[in-house]
Amino acid sequence: MSEPKAVQRSRALSSDESGRGAAFELESGWAQDSNASVMVARNVRSLPNNVFSVMDARVDDAKERGIDVIDLSKANPDLPTPEFIVEAGQQALEMIENQRYSQFDGKPALLQAAQEWYRREQGVELDWNSQLLATCGAGVALTALTQTVLNPGDVLAVVDPYYPPYAALAQAAGAELLAIPCSQEQGFLPDFDTVSDEQWSRTKLLMLNYPNNPTGAVASAQLFRQAIDLAHRHRFMVANDFAYASLGELPVRSAARGPAGLLSYAGSQDVAVEAVSLSKMYGMAGWRLGFIAGPSWLMQYIREYHHQMCSSPTGAVQDAGTAALLSDQSSVERLSTRYAKRRSILSEGLEDVGIDVFHASGALFVWAKAPHGMRGADFADLLLDGAHVAVMPGDCFGVAGRDFVRFSLLDDELRLKECVRRIRALDL
Repeated sequence: MSEPKAVQRSRALSSDESGRGAAFELESGWAQDSNASVMVARNVRSLPNNVFSVMDARVDDAKERGIDVIDLSKANPDLPTPEFIVEAGQQALEMIENQRYSQFDGKPALLQAAQEWYRREQGVELDWNSQLLATCGAGVALTALTQTVLNPGDVLAVVDPYYPPYAALAQAAGAELLAIPCSQEQGFLPDFDTVSDEQWSRTKLLMLNYPNNPTGAVASAQLFRQAIDLAHRHRFMVANDFAYASLGELPVRSAARGPAGLLSYAGSQDVAVEAVSLSKMYGMAGWRLGFIAGPSWLMQYIREYHHQMCSSPTGAVQDAGTAALLSDQSSVERLSTRYAKRRSILSEGLEDVGIDVFHASGALFVWAKAPHGMRGADFADLLLDGAHVAVMPGDCFGVAGRDFVRFSLLDDELRLKECVRRIRALDL
């Protein structure tokens, strides 16, 4: 009996532990030739596997075998994009201007809406014409940033646990990854004092991600201020991957509905960059829209890279995003309330089963410690095989995550309750 296609895909992704183009080699006979090492760039051959695609393959395999999997491994919104945003996009599709290439930096209306969003939601004044760039999601924005800033041999500092693509961004730029470990006792916020002056002197970019994926931690004012101070002192840039903007609870600030971003702090204007995604706060993941903001002197170079290497978002998508950013944000408030309810259901249910949960108010995840001294990867396997619940093992997010797993909140409340019931049935 032949293997299911999903298993074949998974095997192709994981058969080469070095991550050097295993899938490519599987599908092309000539890749076995020694010339492959010449034809394929070293940076590409050494890119790590995409951990989310590997998990997708495992879930697909189980579903192909008729298993009802509750898939809490994804950060893919399950709720529909608000109707007013969809209608704006539908109407925009009929406009002749949106059937042509859009402006290199993004449509002025979208950039002005992003400027207004920053003013209204974060209390930050930006110049739309020189400090903002529209991108096909935050991932493209971060790629443009790292390719613009990092040289081979530079250091990209990240907070461990971290979003896995950061390691690939460092690899693609030929940079060294410096992981600053966090612990639950620290609230999964880094202690920058553990990094030596010599390490900071080699750092070119400090990448933050708050509210955080995978832990849900929200940055304190002290953390952002210290990062800005370090950036000034050691002459590096600091970035915040603001993928979960406006979702979650505070620290409370005036002029903000949700967690504060990096650019809202004094001193950030000349050393800080922020990438904002519309995927989560407006349920627009499939629309692929975001923007990046930073000092005009740096944005000039990021724009030039983006002009050469990337495409602008589809015009109709930009118009839909404009409607979202300029709205009264009631849809975001309803969404945030819904996710808070889901977080309570899952967190309280897991604790009733005896699982230690890290209580956080940001992002769309529950970060939980594997029980009975298990490693997170073993616990994730047990949940998938024994309870048919898919979660991400914590070691995907760095060394500091090895004893944890990440549950997403992106399934309905009844399925989250069923998830807890299934885990309880394991009799941990």
